[in-house]
Amino acid sequence: MRVLVTGATGYIGGRLVPRLLAEGHCIRAMTRDASRLRDVPWASDVEVVEGDALGGSGLEAALAGMEVAYYLVHSIGDGEGAFEDVDRLAATAFGAAAKAAGVGRIVYLGGLNSATEELSPHLASRAEVGTLLLESGVPTAVLQAAVIIGSGSASFEMLRYLTERLPAMITPKWVNSRIQPIAVRDVLRYLVAAATLPPEVSRRFDIGGPEVLTYLQMMQRYAKVAGLRKRLIIPVPLLTPRLSGHWVNIVTPVPASLAKPLVRSLVNEVICSESDIKELVPDPAEGLLGFEDSVRLALLRVREAAVETRWSNATWPGAPSDPLPSDPDWAGGSLYEDLRQRQVDADPQDLWKVIEGIGGEHGWYSFPLAWAVRGQLDRLIGGVGLRRGRRDPNELYVGESLDFWRVEEIVDGQLLRLRAEMKVPGAAWLELRVEQDEDGRTLFVQRALFHPRGLAGHAYWWSVAPFHGVVFGGMLQNIAGAAQRACAERRTAVRS
Repeated sequence: MRVLVTGATGYIGGRLVPRLLAEGHCIRAMTRDASRLRDVPWASDVEVVEGDALGGSGLEAALAGMEVAYYLVHSIGDGEGAFEDVDRLAATAFGAAAKAAGVGRIVYLGGLNSATEELSPHLASRAEVGTLLLESGVPTAVLQAAVIIGSGSASFEMLRYLTERLPAMITPKWVNSRIQPIAVRDVLRYLVAAATLPPEVSRRFDIGGPEVLTYLQMMQRYAKVAGLRKRLIIPVPLLTPRLSGHWVNIVTPVPASLAKPLVRSLVNEVICSESDIKELVPDPAEGLLGFEDSVRLALLRVREAAVETRWSNATWPGAPSDPLPSDPDWAGGSLYEDLRQRQVDADPQDLWKVIEGIGGEHGWYSFPLAWAVRGQLDRLIGGVGLRRGRRDPNELYVGESLDFWRVEEIVDGQLLRLRAEMKVPGAAWLELRVEQDEDGRTLFVQRALFHPRGLAGHAYWWSVAPFHGVVFGGMLQNIAGAAQRACAERRTAVRS
């Protein structure tokens, strides 16, 4: 089948594409920026087109000739109204474009919701999107899931860090809300199967795992699987969902703009009201994956650095969009630069290995306290902070997150360019280059760029400039030192 996958850079979309390919489907992946799919393992096996489902651009070309279209995009935010309007307009436009293109089926992954409770704004919006797609005139399968447990999912990261970092906690009353979590691999199995549902099937399906648990039970059972002591958890009625969102933002890598809607959705009990999907997509012989097995598998993926996709790799506010100031199409204006270089007594590949492994568990090779404080300040003002880490400890690809940076460009063995996603009054980049001088010696070139926005941007640059010698100078020296040590160890190993 000819299949369009929107949201191909997202957590679910990035995992769905290779599974659809394995089933023999011909895939077209739609993304706002084609370069963000350049380095993913399956990039050469799909057709990549640029388009914006939320903005409504490029839909006609993306949907042309498609038999099935996966709608895996949505807006996010902690405000009221704006994201709902965006989702409503986007779903209406997508349904109309799919109908005009003669698409035979739409598949949408939404949120599990309750028919008896007032829904959180985000669950209500997801439900409305499902309704609009069902009313488009195109046969639509709306799969509705609650908390998805899998390595790299926002829900799993929130659960993981809350449980691991807080052996004792006072919690809001929503920890007693009942939830039917589902393993990401079962979600993907349902999504793949939905492409070949009979054409007369057009409806919602609740999908969930085999157990119904409270969030409190999920934390305790996570602790058990992770080998932690039983957590002391005391629910109190004082913490509102909004305050809880700030609390989650501080304790976990999930930023406030995502934590708040996630928490507000946890106020609702989300349990499957039917299991009709099993008549069309039978359970596997071994059954659906239970909660503890889902956690065990997710932790194994994290330990083995085998996380396929992460929540933070989806397009995010502040993601790369504007041209680099050195590009020909840059609009111009003030530009501050901190340029440093150093000769390194190491082979280029040793220096590159250190550069590509920067961030995450490896850190930033200078003044760790300053980086930690900057990350915490960023989270306090609603930014992504430093704790997003990295998907893989040694390899990067364009478009993925790296702490509070986004990978904007990689030239293997030569260049790593990062664009800042922390809250700053302007746009910032960090470039790390491997070069060779005219005598063939390895040269490490490090460049920080800042394009200020308004007076606040200029004031920001000059307020942090006195620390550049310590932060950027230390980074230059320590990365070079790490490369030299790695080179010496490698040469010793070869001789022995």
